[in-house]
Amino acid sequence: MKIPVTRQDPTYSIPARARSGDAGVDLAASVAVEIAPGERALVPTGIAVAIPDGFAGFVLPRSGLAVNHGVTVINAPGLIDSGYRGEVKVGIVNHGDTRFEISVGDRIAQLVVMAVVSPEYVEVEELDTTSRGTGGFGSTGVGFQQTT
Repeated sequence: MKIPVTRQDPTYSIPARARSGDAGVDLAASVAVEIAPGERALVPTGIAVAIPDGFAGFVLPRSGLAVNHGVTVINAPGLIDSGYRGEVKVGIVNHGDTRFEISVGDRIAQLVVMAVVSPEYVEVEELDTTSRGTGGFGSTGVGFQQTT
């Protein structure tokens, strides 16, 4: 599959895989930004993509930024619908203890394009039952339970 990409400036990076077989492509910042601890920023990438119908783009954090600096995508995963043609921007939050500087060209997130279904939602009187039922938000506990 080929995804059409436009650049607002010819020096901006087109998304590319770091290694063959990687699921995601890197997204780079097109502006310099400083983010103080606890602050958020919407960082432009200088590109727009045309994701085809039946697919969606998911903007995900880069693990190194998250683990090493506490910097991540605030609404992970960010969603790019197939009909969107505007500039890709990444919402970044600094959960770290120090200011984080982003320079032009820094890789700030990853983009993964995946197939999506468009189900029709149908109202029913009640849902079928499952062994999980309505349990959620920690209903299975936090510890590993070994079975013998």
